[in-house]
Amino acid sequence: MATTTTTTACVTGAGGFVASWLVKLLLSRGGRYAVHGTVRDPGDAKNAHLPALDGAAERLRLFKADLLDYGSMAAAVAGCDVVFHVACPVLASSTPNPEVDLLAPAVNGTMNVLKACSEANVKRVVMVSSVAAVMVNPNWPQGKPMDEDCWSDVDYCRTTQNWYYLAKTLAELEAFDYSMISGLDVVTVCPSLVIGPLLQPTVNTSSSIIVDFLKGDHEVKSKIRNFVDVRDVADALVLVYETPGTSGRYICNSHATKVSDVIDLLKSMYPTCKFANKFVQVSDEPSFSSRKLEMLGWKVRLLEETLRDSVESYRTAGVLD
Repeated sequence: MATTTTTTACVTGAGGFVASWLVKLLLSRGGRYAVHGTVRDPGDAKNAHLPALDGAAERLRLFKADLLDYGSMAAAVAGCDVVFHVACPVLASSTPNPEVDLLAPAVNGTMNVLKACSEANVKRVVMVSSVAAVMVNPNWPQGKPMDEDCWSDVDYCRTTQNWYYLAKTLAELEAFDYSMISGLDVVTVCPSLVIGPLLQPTVNTSSSIIVDFLKGDHEVKSKIRNFVDVRDVADALVLVYETPGTSGRYICNSHATKVSDVIDLLKSMYPTCKFANKFVQVSDEPSFSSRKLEMLGWKVRLLEETLRDSVESYRTAGVLD
């Protein structure tokens, strides 16, 4: 009788929006994965959804860890075959010294994970970056969909004080530099705005944008936005790990849609709800190509499914009136 080999995977920031769905997906794979999940406090109520997942009792182990504490990260990745680096230090919107308070933690946290992976002989690291590390490039040909060759311009981000974009770009660049020097196998996935149903009990930053659409007498930015379902992101992360020969970056975007069209779609599904009714026109987001990921067989959900499942989860979480 054939035996199933269990892969041990570490998921950093396991209690977060994307990471929670990734943990759920890994545990659902019929015993093929055991999961080490890093969280700041395993006993915190905001992480209570993790041990409640199917298969968690047998194959999920939570580690108290901090990205900026090398020892705690090393303990979590020890014995792992793959590390999915999903966590990112919280980047406050305003700080007197962004170079020290924002950028250094983002880069240093990533480097701690990567160095711990080298020490533990991890076979592959799949890192969540963002289209923020792609889209701020004034030199990219106008009208051409941005692909994996496009990087946000570091100097331009710094000059325009786009600190989040700069932090994601620097962290990803440092990851690939370290990969070249160390030989560690690093692959990155760059999602657009991640939306979808919640597993965690609180609303994360990206989901709050959809929640704001569902609040009457509320002002929203009107533009073309890029969206991707959180479950499709989790699928993409596992896909680039499990597919032989994957390398480099993978843009992960599924729907480029006008905000007004998203709200109209929500109105058609929930006609009795209140909706945002004030719009401020701002510049559209650029278009992105996910062809490299699609060539691996990546499939996406319909936007209608994502929105419906999102609203139902917000209702369950009690965040809608």
